[in-house]
Amino acid sequence: MSAEEVYQQLKTKLHDVVPDVELRIKSVLADEINRLKVERNAVILGHNYMEPALFHSIPDYTGDSLELSRIAAKTDKDIIVFCGVKFMAETAKILNPTKTVLIPSLKAGCSLAASITAEDVRQLRKQFPGVPVVTYVNTYADVKAESDICCTSGNAKAVVESLGSQTVIFLPDEYLARNVAKETGKHIIFPSKKPAPADETELDYQMIGWHGRCEVHEKFTLQDIKAVREQFPDVMILTHPECSPEVVAASDYSGSTTAMIKYVERTNAPRYLLLTECSMGDNIMAAHPEKEMLRLCSVRCPHMNQITLEDTRDALLKTQYVVEVPEDIRRRAYQAVERMIQIGAAGKKD
Repeated sequence: MSAEEVYQQLKTKLHDVVPDVELRIKSVLADEINRLKVERNAVILGHNYMEPALFHSIPDYTGDSLELSRIAAKTDKDIIVFCGVKFMAETAKILNPTKTVLIPSLKAGCSLAASITAEDVRQLRKQFPGVPVVTYVNTYADVKAESDICCTSGNAKAVVESLGSQTVIFLPDEYLARNVAKETGKHIIFPSKKPAPADETELDYQMIGWHGRCEVHEKFTLQDIKAVREQFPDVMILTHPECSPEVVAASDYSGSTTAMIKYVERTNAPRYLLLTECSMGDNIMAAHPEKEMLRLCSVRCPHMNQITLEDTRDALLKTQYVVEVPEDIRRRAYQAVERMIQIGAAGKKD
C-alpha cells in the first residue's frame, strides 16, 4: 500500500476527526512503518488508547491489554512493537521472552503502575499471611512476580471468584477494587503502609485494597454525568471500571475498553458518551460513523500520548528501546499472567 493509499484510507475514516494536513503527513510515516515492519519481520500491537491516525494505520492487531497479551504470546514474528505503555510491553516480553520487544517511547509510563512496588506487595503479604494476591495487569513486572494471579478490568470479577478464597488482596487500583468488591459482595479495607495494628487485622473484611489510581479515570465526576444528561437526556454513558464507584453507578454501562467497543457495536442508542481516555472515543467514532458519539475529551493519558508514528518508525529503524525483564522476575510473573490469560480464555468460551 502506497502513502497515497494510506492517506485515502485514513481520510475515509478520519476526515471528521483529524485535520487533512495532519493526515497527509501521517500517511507518509505510516507507509514507511508498514514497509519497515515487513523488512524487520515485526508485528505491531496497538492499544485502544492510541491516537486515531496511528490506531487506524499501522497496527496488525488492536485491542485491550488481555487481547494484546494473547497475541504477543503466540506471535512468530522476530520483533514485537508495542504501541502502548511500558507495563504492556513488559507483559509481551514475559509471555514471549525469545522475541525482541520494543516500546516507541521511554516516557510511556503509567501513574497507576507507579503507585505500587514489589516491596509493597511483600509487606502486604506479611500483614495478611496466606491471603492470595490479585494484581491488576496495569503493574510492572516485579509487582506481577510477587502476585498469585493477574487480572484485567474485563476479567477482574472472574479472577477473584476463581480463587475460591474468602479473602483476597486486590492491587493497586483503588476504584477498580471498590467496583469489584461491590460486584462480588466483599467488604473492602485499605490498610496503611505501616504494619497493621491489632485492631485492623481483626476487622471484618474480605478484600484488601491499595490507594492507587489512574490519573485519567479518576478525573471523571458525577457532575460531568449530570451536566451531560441535562443537555442530552437520551445519551448512553459508558464508563471504565477504573472510574470511581459513584461514577460507575451513575452510568448506563461499565466495562473494559473492548467491552465498551462491543457494547457500542451491538446497541443502537441515540448517542453515546465514553468516560475513558478520549482517543478511544475518536477511534470508535471513526469506525462507526453512523453512530453519534459525544465528546468529553478534556482528558488524555499523558503516557499513551507519548506513542507517536515518528517514534514507532525510529524504534523499528534503530531497534530502539528494547524492553528487558530479568529472567527470575519474568518466570514468576509469567505464572501470574498466564493464569490471567487462562481465566480470560475460559470466559470467552462462556
